[in-house]
Amino acid sequence: MAGQDISIKTDTGESFVGYLSLPASGQGPGVVVIQEIFGVNKVMRDIADTYAAQGYVALCPDLFWRIEPGISITDQTEAEWKQAFDLFQKFDVPAGVKDIQATISHLRKQSACTGKVGAVGFCLGGLLAYLSATRTDSDASVGYYGVGIESKLDEAAKISRPLMLHIAGEDEYCGKEAQAQIHAGLDSHSRVTLHDYPGMNHAFARNGGAHYDSAAATLANKRTGDFFSAHLSA
Repeated sequence: MAGQDISIKTDTGESFVGYLSLPASGQGPGVVVIQEIFGVNKVMRDIADTYAAQGYVALCPDLFWRIEPGISITDQTEAEWKQAFDLFQKFDVPAGVKDIQATISHLRKQSACTGKVGAVGFCLGGLLAYLSATRTDSDASVGYYGVGIESKLDEAAKISRPLMLHIAGEDEYCGKEAQAQIHAGLDSHSRVTLHDYPGMNHAFARNGGAHYDSAAATLANKRTGDFFSAHLSA
């Protein structure tokens, strides 16, 4: 089924847009797809469509709406990278997490959503997926190469539902020291699973990106798929 833009309400009554993709059956567990710094672009919509094809009700919220609604850029030009980093610098993380909670709550109320609701995020979204595990009622969360998680490890005690993180060994935005801090802070947590991808750079799972690696992306996506199958069934 083709995806469509829908309206999501915040707890203060404001509204923002999300891209909704439904499975062929029209029903399934929910997955919130959390954007990178390029907005709800084709990459994110394709990911939502992929989850829908796997039987999930996938919803990708526009988390940059407070700065500029409707951002949809690529990673293909220097100008777009500059715009993306500018958006990243302006982004209000706590407000973004609240928008993710609003998106989760929206999915839970939909008749199409038959089971639990999880979250999966990439880059900036990887950090937000971690924070979804500490600050929202997401039933299971997955973060790909999250940026800045090491600065939020004091929240690890709040994780009560399953969390999986994919860590790129040569991530230019999450260096060796940060990776070591993440492992030290989370390895012993009973609800957290960490996977390392030696030799991989940031965004190794971004199809079409400069650091895309098919084998690593396939492995990470399979692990995510198995994780969601285990934790999001009705």
